[in-house]
Amino acid sequence: MLRSVFSSFLLRCCLGVLLLLGAAGRARAQQPMPAKPIITDSARTQPEVRSDSLRRRFDQEKVLLGLKNYTRRKTIAGKAASVLFNFTARSEDRAGLDAQLLDRQFDQHNYKVVRSISISTLDAFGYSISDPTRQPKNILEKSANALHIKTVRSRVRQVLLFRTGEELKPQALAESERLLRQTPEILDARVFVNEATTNQDSVDVQIITKDLFSIGGSIQLRDVGAGVVALRDVNFLGQGHQFRNRFEYGRNESQSWSYDGSYLVPFRNFVNAQASYRNTYQYQETGVGVSRGFYSVNTKYAGAASFNMVEQGVTLVAPPPGEPYVFVPLRYNVQDMWMGRALRLRSYDLGYENPGRVIVAARAINTNYTLRPDPGFRDNMLMLGTVGYSVRRYYKDKYLFGFGRTEDIPTGTLLSLTGGYERNALDNRRYYALRASTAGYNVRSGYLYLSGEFASYVRSRDNDWQQGLLHTELLYFTRLYHTGNWQWRHFFWNRSVIGFNRHPGDQLLTIDGERGLRGFQPETNLRGTSRFVINYEATVYTPVSFLGFRMAAVGFLDAAWLATKPGYELPFRQTPYSGLGLGLRFRNEYTAIRTVQILLGFYPRGQNSPNGVRIFESSRPYYDFSDFSFGQPGLVRYE
Repeated sequence: MLRSVFSSFLLRCCLGVLLLLGAAGRARAQQPMPAKPIITDSARTQPEVRSDSLRRRFDQEKVLLGLKNYTRRKTIAGKAASVLFNFTARSEDRAGLDAQLLDRQFDQHNYKVVRSISISTLDAFGYSISDPTRQPKNILEKSANALHIKTVRSRVRQVLLFRTGEELKPQALAESERLLRQTPEILDARVFVNEATTNQDSVDVQIITKDLFSIGGSIQLRDVGAGVVALRDVNFLGQGHQFRNRFEYGRNESQSWSYDGSYLVPFRNFVNAQASYRNTYQYQETGVGVSRGFYSVNTKYAGAASFNMVEQGVTLVAPPPGEPYVFVPLRYNVQDMWMGRALRLRSYDLGYENPGRVIVAARAINTNYTLRPDPGFRDNMLMLGTVGYSVRRYYKDKYLFGFGRTEDIPTGTLLSLTGGYERNALDNRRYYALRASTAGYNVRSGYLYLSGEFASYVRSRDNDWQQGLLHTELLYFTRLYHTGNWQWRHFFWNRSVIGFNRHPGDQLLTIDGERGLRGFQPETNLRGTSRFVINYEATVYTPVSFLGFRMAAVGFLDAAWLATKPGYELPFRQTPYSGLGLGLRFRNEYTAIRTVQILLGFYPRGQNSPNGVRIFESSRPYYDFSDFSFGQPGLVRYE
């Protein structure tokens, strides 16, 4: 019954989107072909906002115009519809942005003394940083703001890279704005210098932040008696504390449920303390830790310390084809500590710093086994050292992974070489890892990210290479296309993990969920030693919003190769698994749970559902950016 309701709803929504797209096409056909516009460099200029005749013509189409006129009625039903749907064009979505965030607009204020800092925080709903006159208009916005606790000013001061009475360092203002926008509890931020009160040796700084509604939850119904329930607050009491809970039930495994939760407390100077607990099929982990990363380009020191206890089920021998895996218990604890130092390079641009940094870091990981199913699991101490080169630049734009909010796009280069030595009771091993990644962004051609990692242990006594892996990633999305009020992008994502000489007890790879085919639920316990995944998506951003959720139409096509047979390290010799589908994505930028998706997927083989068709809901984003900040020296993850 539930599946039929979702099927009917999804079919009607998709039919409506197709009808609206057809109407857009007819409107475009009736218009004369405009002259090709001159594309200017948005990194240096602000494009002029002009009225779009195609947009005006498209807004008069019968489908949208009828609903828009209905929301203007003064009846009870009309007022209710005006609360649910919003057709008001957002001026900040069309105004254009500087593509480059870390520009030199504040360089004339470098090394001036900060005389005062004025902080203004806005509630999540009804307010706008770019439009000070905007106020909450309806009872839903006012009620939600009444339930929301605004971020306290002391939390905003924690994120700033400058203090009252101190000299203003280069890029401190622009970097502070970016860091504020990247905190989980703040949707958008602006940092200004009050030019009216500024003099030759001191400045007054004004800061405006806009919160998101920090309390969120989601319910994902996968089937009758199966689903996911999540609850989180990323700004507990306005202090920036974060607690997250995710409970999954009805899993197709012997343990039918799983739980994942954590609590994080931020302190001054970007120090975070966290406690976490995870309990899933054949895996249970409890951990505590404190950390401070290379949060900014000018950060000199970073480090972390943590303690984790793990209970895990491992397979020592691959079962015959068609037989279930046999797991045996494994228990151990891990103490982990690292520290890093960033070194500035000489600048040949007079008056400005070199954006590149050479970073050196060291790490020690001590693992103690309290229950081992095989003598191969031995207590060990792993010592790692890394030398890396990092260049970071950030751009800002809209309609990337969000639906109109300002998004920071990391670009740059990261090169690192890691060497390590593992000491254990039986034999010692060396560890080597090499990583190279780069990304670029252009408003005309889009975004391209490339990354590759190789890592392996080498046994000292006979130079035997063990537990090696090669990981590659490519993410590309096109520029933003426009047709009236409709906008769209194409996304292409490729990831591969190739394992070499893996141990029998290593956790095997899967192709379901975020690591493979979205919405895919295998009919058997499908696992392998190597994986190759290709994902394609087309996202159409519509002008319609529902209860504050902006709506987009989504079409996807996924394919995954998995090496499941012993002795096959490359996955391409086996038949791929695939999935394709379409649906709707609703996103509210003002809440912690920002995305709700209703998708219809078809999987030709391996899917645990009738006829390979599945309707599923999800609140987890599928894509994300990879930053070029240098993290702790570590092992390349095999997952």
